[in-house]
Amino acid sequence: MPASPGPASMKPGIWSWGMGLVNWESRGRSAASGMAALLASVAVIALSAPAAYAQQATQPAGDQTDQSKKADQEKAAPAGATLLDKILVLSRTGETAIESLASASHIDQEQLDRRMATTPNEMLLGVPGVAAQADARRVSTSINIRGLQDFGRVAVIVDGARQDFQRSDHGTQSTFYIDPELVKSVDVIRGPVANTYGSGAIGGVVFFDTKDASDFLKPEETWAGSITGRYESNGKGWTTSATGAYRLNENWDVLGNIVYRDYDDYKDGGGDTVKGTGFDVLSGLLKTTIRPTDNSELKLGWVGSSDGWSEISGGVPTNDADLKSNTFTARYNITDEDKSWLDLHINTSYNKTNLGLTSLVPLSRFDPTTGDSIILPAGSTSTFDVGTTAIDIWNTSRFETRGVAHELTYGGDWVNDDVKTGGTAGGDSFYTPSGKRNVSGAYVQDKLTWEWLEVIAGLRYDSYSLKDGTHETSGERLSPRITVGVTPFDTPSLSGLQFYGTYAEGYRSPSLTETLISGNHPAGVTFPFLPNPNLKPEAGKTVEFGVNYKQNDILEAGDALRIKAAYFNNNVDDYIEGTSFGASFTNPASACPVDWDQLMNNPGYIPICYQYQNFAKAKINGFEFESVYDAGWGYAGLSASITNGHTISYAGVRADLATIPSSQVTAQLGLRFLEDKLTVGGEVQYNGKPKGNAVATDYTLVNAFASYQATDNLKVDFRADNLFDVKYANPLNGSTTVAVYEPGITLKLAATMRFGG
Repeated sequence: MPASPGPASMKPGIWSWGMGLVNWESRGRSAASGMAALLASVAVIALSAPAAYAQQATQPAGDQTDQSKKADQEKAAPAGATLLDKILVLSRTGETAIESLASASHIDQEQLDRRMATTPNEMLLGVPGVAAQADARRVSTSINIRGLQDFGRVAVIVDGARQDFQRSDHGTQSTFYIDPELVKSVDVIRGPVANTYGSGAIGGVVFFDTKDASDFLKPEETWAGSITGRYESNGKGWTTSATGAYRLNENWDVLGNIVYRDYDDYKDGGGDTVKGTGFDVLSGLLKTTIRPTDNSELKLGWVGSSDGWSEISGGVPTNDADLKSNTFTARYNITDEDKSWLDLHINTSYNKTNLGLTSLVPLSRFDPTTGDSIILPAGSTSTFDVGTTAIDIWNTSRFETRGVAHELTYGGDWVNDDVKTGGTAGGDSFYTPSGKRNVSGAYVQDKLTWEWLEVIAGLRYDSYSLKDGTHETSGERLSPRITVGVTPFDTPSLSGLQFYGTYAEGYRSPSLTETLISGNHPAGVTFPFLPNPNLKPEAGKTVEFGVNYKQNDILEAGDALRIKAAYFNNNVDDYIEGTSFGASFTNPASACPVDWDQLMNNPGYIPICYQYQNFAKAKINGFEFESVYDAGWGYAGLSASITNGHTISYAGVRADLATIPSSQVTAQLGLRFLEDKLTVGGEVQYNGKPKGNAVATDYTLVNAFASYQATDNLKVDFRADNLFDVKYANPLNGSTTVAVYEPGITLKLAATMRFGG
């Protein structure tokens, strides 16, 4: 398959922001100079903060008293501010993470700000059971949950829009693009209990919710804006973000956000430059919220990015890459006055990702008809266009029968993936074939609550069809879920203790690439890829046992402790994995049904075939733990996850599963000072290598951060990642052709200036 690429620098060009609203011109280094000047201006303002703060201290005593009362009230409030108490955006019944009878996590705006994330990978730090894989193309990410990833096993959703872009490669297969600056929260649900959120999510769901005007504007403001400038030492990178919001009236507001990043290649913990890791990218967000009535809301949004880089192979640039991603969403919700029988949601979305490659060197390929080796000249192009259209409709009815409370949720969804690959170089269309896939489903779920007992029973129906010019396949299945939760104690110290058990199934149809991949491996070595239109869909069957615990006022008034822990065992029947299988030099056709006489005329051939095949099952089990203690002086958190897994062939042969991530333990501590204006803290994360991964090693990372809200309108942030300059690699990249080491010590400094009226 093609060598692992990586970004280096972005080309100048014109980028259309949104639906023809604004054209932005990216001018490479000249833009970077402008961003540097802007950051310097913000830094000057930051240096003047003490004077501004002193002036603020001279305000009338009455105003100070009012602010003190407000601060005291916030400190005295019970621990509803902890992360596990935040309502999950993707919850169909308005649950918080601590209330859900599932392995769920929430990351809010405050936590995202502390992480100063440059890539999606950094947003997910410490979330148990979740890992992110990215090779040199740091802006593109694949998410792994409980050892499952790629081809829709993890549903990645941005504002309700499925992210289904896929391009075959040695590294990550299914990737998505979202700038962390545009995100206000991230929700994660692990396991197939998330099957009400769409077909295929046998690993789980990650939902990125972008910023809203209502979160940015203060109650008394009609308009507001902010500018953030940030510098990073490793890769000498600059980030500039500008946000503006306007409230047209009490029922209509709009927000826009634009982000520009410019980074050079970073150095790993050994001091070596990792080639191809630099990038510059322009991203944007436009969202409006309209409230036609007191009980209805319509959100219209666009998220886009324009990115360019040079793909690297063997240390030499081989392709000039240009990527544009645009996501359009419409989300409507209407309820009756009491949210009883009517709580209807209608989400529609369209996501389009266009990747164009222009070769910088001659390319070694094979004629698709004759199989002969051919050389394509420099300047040959390949295009990968993936469009995903989706509709998701559901309603929740709330009522009681004989003292039992019901939350009955029922709905359906449909997703269409339209993949077109081409160009003068063929778009590598054999490895990422063109075609269409339709996936649809309907479900019903009832959540019953009676005193200390809670039961969730659900059933989902899935169907799919997949086709190209010569192949067509389809399938369907019913997937059940049953969850039982008990809260057996009523004593003050144990009343927040809850136990639950779950059995849930999920269904994933094969992707276009898994089914239709074909052609011969390019360059270096030669062997054929074989399509497999007879692939069976995967069926994930998970048993999970968990504990939730919440308690307030433990050590002092207003503090809180939240704990979630779970053990899971997931059997994925008919698991699909890319497999190379051998023939013999004397009789290669005995195993690979291809024209070996023709293939042997090409240099570098080896007698194997590569094909996506079903295995009898993948067995994955593990343990997850997440906790947070929050008090007026600060917070402390501890999370951990251990995942083990292997595949079993139909012949009973057992093999290690290559997508098992590191076992992790993450400890976090934050301390608040100066009436909560200053927060300092850090994170320590231990990573234990997965079983069976020959290239992985154990490593420990230490990070530190500080955030100072100098005034209501000025904030300064500092962060040090990989404080001890550890040289390490993500074990999920162990199967790639070249090990990509992660960044060494990285210092980040940012200032945000806000204004409004």
